[in-house]
Amino acid sequence: MIKLYPYIRRYTLSISIAILLLFVQAMADLSLPDYLSKIVNNGIQLQGVESPVPSALRAETFQRLSLFLTPEEQLQLENAYQKVEASDPAYTELKAKYTALSGEPVYTLKTLDDAALKALEPLAARALLAVSFLEKAQSEPQAAAMLGQELGFDLSRLPPGMNLFDALAKIPSDQRGKILTAMQERFNAIGDSMINQMGIAAVRAEYEALGVDMHRVQTAYILRTGAIMLLITLGSVTATILVGLISARVAAGVARDLREGVFVRVSDFASAEIEKFSTASLITRATNDVTQLQMVTMMII
Repeated sequence: MIKLYPYIRRYTLSISIAILLLFVQAMADLSLPDYLSKIVNNGIQLQGVESPVPSALRAETFQRLSLFLTPEEQLQLENAYQKVEASDPAYTELKAKYTALSGEPVYTLKTLDDAALKALEPLAARALLAVSFLEKAQSEPQAAAMLGQELGFDLSRLPPGMNLFDALAKIPSDQRGKILTAMQERFNAIGDSMINQMGIAAVRAEYEALGVDMHRVQTAYILRTGAIMLLITLGSVTATILVGLISARVAAGVARDLREGVFVRVSDFASAEIEKFSTASLITRATNDVTQLQMVTMMII
C-alpha cells in the first residue's frame, strides 16, 4: 500500500472533500433522531411550546410571578421583558397575535441570547408553576388550606373572598421568604426536568388566556421541524451520492495511473526480464490485480 501512495497523493483534495462529506453525512444521520424526539415531545406532548419562558405575559401574570422571585430574580425578569401599553404602535401587531387582548398592558420577551434565555428558564418555570399551583388552590378551598399548612401560613384567617395573591403580596417580606424557601424545597424534590415540563404546561395556559390558537402553534411546530428533517435527510443523501461519485472517480484515476505505470515499466524491460513473466501474468497484473486495487481504494474512501 505504501507503493500506492504516489498514485493516491494526486487526489488528496478529492479525498479530503470525501472525508468532509462523510462527516456531514454522519452528523446529519445522528441529528435526525433528535429532531424526531422533538416532534414527539415538544410537538405532540407539549403542543409546540419549546421553552418555559413565555414570549408574552399578561400584566397580571407578570406581577404574580414577581411574588415568587427573589429581588435579584425579579430584576432579571424585568430586564428580560418589555412592557407594551395599548397606546404603543406595536400593540396593534400584538393584538393580532394575542387575540384576547382588550387594551390591557402586555409584557413581551426581548431578544435574548442563548445563555441569557437558558439562565431565565429555571426561575421562570418555578415561578409559573407556583402561580399555577396557587391559582388551582384558590379555586379549590380544601387544596388551598392544605397548601397553606405546607407553606407555613393559615389561609383560614383571610377575609372571605380575598384573593390569595393579594394576601401573599401583603405578607411581610421575612414571612414571604420562608414561604419561598418552603416552595423551593418542594421544587427541588420534583427535579429540574419535570419542573420545565410542568412550567411549559403553565406557559400553554398563559398563551390560551392571551387568545393564542395552540392547535395552529402545534401544527406549525411539527411542520417546521419536519421540514428541517427533510432538509437534513436531503443533505445526507446528497453527501452519500457525492462520496460515492468522488470515491469512484478517485479509484478509477488511481487504476488508470497504475495501468499506465505498469505499461511503461514493462516497456522498459529487457528481453531477459520479459522472459521471467508470462503473457498471462502480465495481462492479469494489468487488469485483474489493478481492478482489485481500484475496488479497495474505493471501499476505503
